[in-house]
Order: sequence, then structure tokens, then C-alpha cells
Amino acid sequence: MKKVLVTGGAGYIGSHACKALRAAGFEPVTYDNLATGWQDAVKFGPFEQGDLLDRARLDEVFATHQPVAVMHFAALSQVGESMKEPGLYWRNNVQGSLTLFEAAVAAGCLNVVFSSTCATYGDQDNVVLDEDSAQYPINAYGASKRAIEDILRDFEAAHGLRHVIFRYFNVAGADPEGEVGEFHQPETHLIPLMLDAIDGKRDALTIFGTDYATPDGTCIRDYVHVCDLVDAHVLGVNWIMDGKPSRVFNLGTGSGFSVREVIDHSRAVTNRAVPYKEGPRRPGDCTKLVSGSTRAEAELGWRPTRSTLETMITDAWRWHQTGHYDK
Repeated sequence: MKKVLVTGGAGYIGSHACKALRAAGFEPVTYDNLATGWQDAVKFGPFEQGDLLDRARLDEVFATHQPVAVMHFAALSQVGESMKEPGLYWRNNVQGSLTLFEAAVAAGCLNVVFSSTCATYGDQDNVVLDEDSAQYPINAYGASKRAIEDILRDFEAAHGLRHVIFRYFNVAGADPEGEVGEFHQPETHLIPLMLDAIDGKRDALTIFGTDYATPDGTCIRDYVHVCDLVDAHVLGVNWIMDGKPSRVFNLGTGSGFSVREVIDHSRAVTNRAVPYKEGPRRPGDCTKLVSGSTRAEAELGWRPTRSTLETMITDAWRWHQTGHYDK
């Protein structure tokens, strides 16, 4: 069975990717330092604990498992934190990725699927974003991801490191079978925060900013189900393994929902009130981020099947009520 090294495989998206890889006939090897991931989420293949900045540990893992590809999720990803501590993001995300790619090249593993972000586009109001849209990140998180994309292009030119880059929008939902799900400490994502408020685990959800230039004053985001998202990553592995050229794909549905709309849908799905309060804008937040790309469908054959807001909230609510991890 061919192995794929999954950095950040103990995290939210990475653990779902490991399950999808296993179902597709690969053996996922999780590489994670457990700073934000959960060892209980590693259920579908071997676990190797280590940090991206530890070149010797990476070399050891590449030698032991000899993966045919790397699926790279591991990164710090909190926009607010990146505004306050940019050095942390440049060091962890960029230097860590550089170390990973150098280790991959040294091991002869020249296929990378990279988890990038729509945050590389920055705040382009009333622009439907595709892969050719200009990249103007407005926070260190988005800037670090754009820099990693540049590193991949340079490494392809110099070393033949081929890659698929996925820039995606807001990820939501959970494994419908309940084996893995979304659980962060601290939690920063809208839907789990909202479900915490509904369930009485926090006093109220805070809406950060109600004066944006949107119909109801709150930010608009394009949401994609985590299972649809990782299906695209498996297609990306097959794309690069089939010898196709390096490519960038946006992953989104093309439909944006405001924070208030997500609250309304959550109220309908759970049949419970959503306690919330209004707060000021957070530094680095964009007004509207919506994908306008059909490239993933046209070239990869990717068609999201679970990315309705109702399905994402329903799956997240099921996990929220039954799932948890313990360190």
C-alpha cells in the first residue's frame, strides 16, 4: 500500500484527510507535534510525533516510511494571533514548510499537495475570486501561506518538486460517521463556537463586526464541508501521481453566507436559540470571501456533495453532541 505523509494529520482537516486517503487505498502516515492536534484523531494509519522545524526527525520519518507524496496541512492558522505575533507565523509556517520541502527533496519524495487559503487574496470587496485573482494578503497568516506557494514554485524549478495547491474558503462540518470531527483549544471557528453557545458551554457567541458593507452588516464567507474538501485533496494526490502538471485550485461552493445567516440556519437545524452578542471588528478580517472558480470541477472532477449549510451544521451538531478528544 502506497504511503502518504500527512503533516498535521492529528488536526481537524488532516484527520479527515487521513480517513479519505485510507478509503482511497493509501496508507496515511500522520506527522504532528500535537500542539493543536489530538492523538485520539489518529485512527487510520501510523503516527509519528515530530515538529516541522526538526529536520533530523523529518529525515528519519521519510526514511522509515518512504512516502510517495506529502499532504501538507500543518500550520498555525488564527488570523487574530497572526496580526499580534507575525514572527510566530513566519517561523512556524514558512520556515517549517521550507524544512519539510528540503527533507522531501532529499528523500526523493517529489509530490506535494499543499493546504493553502483564500486569505492569500486579501480583502477584495465584491470580487468573486478565482485562481488568477491578485493576491494581497492583509494578515501574516495569509502572507505566510502565499510565501509557501512561492517556495513550492521555486522548488519545482530547482528540484522538480511538483505540487497541487488548494486555496480554500471556510471549512465546516464533520465526518458523518462520527469517527473524527472539529475540536480546537481554544476554539476560534464560527460554527463550533455557535454550537457551544447553543449547548450552554459558553455564555454567548460574539459577532465580530456588524458594520461591514454587506446586506446585514456581518462578514460573508464561502463554506465547504470538510469531507468534500478532503475528497479534493485525494484527487490532488492522484493528479500529481499521474504525472500531471503542478496546479492551483480554489475550493469553495461559490455561495457566500453572512454570520447572521449561519446563526439563522443553526437555529433551524438545532431547534434551539442561539445566544449571541455584538462586538467590534477583529483586525485582519475581510468583508467577503467567495470562490468564483470551476477549475476543480472541470479539471479534477471535484463535485462537493455535502456543502449545504444545513448539512454542514447538522454533521457538526452531531459531532458536537457526541465527539471529543483527550490529550
